[in-house]
Amino acid sequence: MKKILLFALFMSFTNPFYGQKNSSKAEEIRKQYKIPELAYAVVSSDSILEINVLGFQRYKSSHKAKINDLFRLGSITKTITSYIAATLVKEGKLNWNTKFFDLYPELKPESNPEIYNVTLQDFLTFRAPIPTWSYGNETPNQQEIKGNNQEQRYEFISWFFKQKQIVTEKQEWYGSNPSFVAAGLMLEKATGKSYETLVQELGKKLNINFGFGQPNVSDISQPWGHDENLKPEKPFVNYKLNWLSSAGNINVNLPDFCKFTQMQLQGLLGKSKVLSEEEFNKMHFGFPEFSFGWYSEINEKSGLKYSFHYGNPGTFLTKVYICKNINKAFILFSNVQSEEADKGLMLLLAELQKQYGG
Repeated sequence: MKKILLFALFMSFTNPFYGQKNSSKAEEIRKQYKIPELAYAVVSSDSILEINVLGFQRYKSSHKAKINDLFRLGSITKTITSYIAATLVKEGKLNWNTKFFDLYPELKPESNPEIYNVTLQDFLTFRAPIPTWSYGNETPNQQEIKGNNQEQRYEFISWFFKQKQIVTEKQEWYGSNPSFVAAGLMLEKATGKSYETLVQELGKKLNINFGFGQPNVSDISQPWGHDENLKPEKPFVNYKLNWLSSAGNINVNLPDFCKFTQMQLQGLLGKSKVLSEEEFNKMHFGFPEFSFGWYSEINEKSGLKYSFHYGNPGTFLTKVYICKNINKAFILFSNVQSEEADKGLMLLLAELQKQYGG
């Protein structure tokens, strides 16, 4: 808490030069595209070039946005899971070619034979040919999956792998949340620790406060998510989101996520003491289109190569775009999920890229 207060104090003294360059444009976009709270940042590997939070924590309320407000990351969680996996591979706890059923042989007899040889690398790069599943699916239900959080994830993936669904159309990659659920279970087995513990340990190393679930569950004064009709999401624990923890359930504030993003940039530039430049490049660009938690593309206007990810967990939208070539990254958070809000965020992203050479 003391660190957050010090950061807020620092922001109050530096606002004229730090975080206000695009404030007017961002506020205009926030209002036009009906975004209750908008947070954005531009960072390099060693500096925060611009950071700002605008608007309100709840639609039609007086709860103003704050710099330490928490946002659900949604699928950006996958980048954190992949980084933890990379560090464990580096430590020799497991390797990219470790098969899921080498660690969980008891689940193999009743599982779909199509996935017998799927590896950690396959899961983290979306190369495992398994169907999609998300919190909107009706089955299984809460009565079918029992135990504590970790046990529920085990029971869920046991149920999922028993399904005889086969992906009939061969694809370059398969965007399935259960791939990262399975990967999370492999990390738990290799370390003897829960996924939550692994995330908290990473947070301690990076001085980041990672949380889980809706921000307003643990603290009602944090931002509330909103659906496309701007209806605020009341505090509640969605048990299915726990099953998907390693795929999309982390929350964090913008200054802390800047630290994680800067760490990725540092690694891509060969400045990490944990993983080599080659290992970071493999993580971001090792496979076409989607690597270890990161999408990649060439920006049509600038011709620059980006690694990126985005989250859309129902009532929040998040985006992070990293460009190694110009040593810049762009982060955008909102506490509403709608097509309109998404257009607004992409418009702001384009504006920031234009100004910062991206």
